[in-house]
Amino acid sequence: METGIGRFPTKSAGWGKRFALIIIALVVLAIAACSGISIFVGWSLTHPLRKPLDDSPDHYGIAYDSVEFPSRQGGIVLKGWFLHAAKPGGTTLIMAHGYSGNRLEKGLPALSLAKSLTEAGYPVLMFDFRNSGESGGKLTSVGYYEQEDLLGAVDWVKDHFPGRIGLIGFSMGGTTALLAAAREPDIVGVVADSPFSNLKTYLQANLPVWSHLPAFPFTPLIMTLLPPATGIRPEKVDALSAVDRIYPRPVLFIHSRDDKAIPYTESRKLWEKHKDRFIYWETSKAGHVGSYALQPEEYANRVLAFFGGIR
Repeated sequence: METGIGRFPTKSAGWGKRFALIIIALVVLAIAACSGISIFVGWSLTHPLRKPLDDSPDHYGIAYDSVEFPSRQGGIVLKGWFLHAAKPGGTTLIMAHGYSGNRLEKGLPALSLAKSLTEAGYPVLMFDFRNSGESGGKLTSVGYYEQEDLLGAVDWVKDHFPGRIGLIGFSMGGTTALLAAAREPDIVGVVADSPFSNLKTYLQANLPVWSHLPAFPFTPLIMTLLPPATGIRPEKVDALSAVDRIYPRPVLFIHSRDDKAIPYTESRKLWEKHKDRFIYWETSKAGHVGSYALQPEEYANRVLAFFGGIR
């Protein structure tokens, strides 16, 4: 005779399977949603909206020419300004702007610093990296490809104004300047304002600053999904190894202790590798790439003294 004793485990097992399937489905949906958000945000970070050029050397009384030249890789056309020095003979300085900006580097502003440099006898080349300002390209790689753009600028200067070349970079541009100098022996010195030391390790710790998403699970997802989609290899954007190839050429690092976007310890790590030839100026009470705005005269004087002291 059949009893009801055996039916309850069967019913319970059925509900257990359904519950497990529901949990699995929710987990899959959560992973898919987080992955989709990560891909969208990562893609947005590597395809930032261009900022317009709403200023000009004319407003600072600087004589200049509009120029264009190809990136050293891929033939992307880059556009910029060549600012003439008030007197000839100085080292030509190339400025490298930060992430999602353009040649103006409005946080300084770069044209104000350029005026001090040109008045002191230093010609200045200001240009837009790929996917910025008026330049071509559709991808911002935070230094991985931008170093080829900066090397294209070096090639243009060598072709048109042979002589000594120095680099001044801000944030992403600071790291990019270090990468380019490591590959180009004709660069006599670098000023790196608020750089990061290695893109992969920096983003692993600080990506929420830019993504505005919780570190978990989004940072590892973005770091895993984005490189195959863009071709960017963050571990190769490595200024820590680049400075070894720059040495014994001099580098001036500038960083605010109160920088919330890129910690000042990033510059200290780079400076500490070769303190006998590198210089570190730590400021305070300034935001990211904010030292010039806070102390423009001292900033300009330190940059001029740095390049003036290179023999």
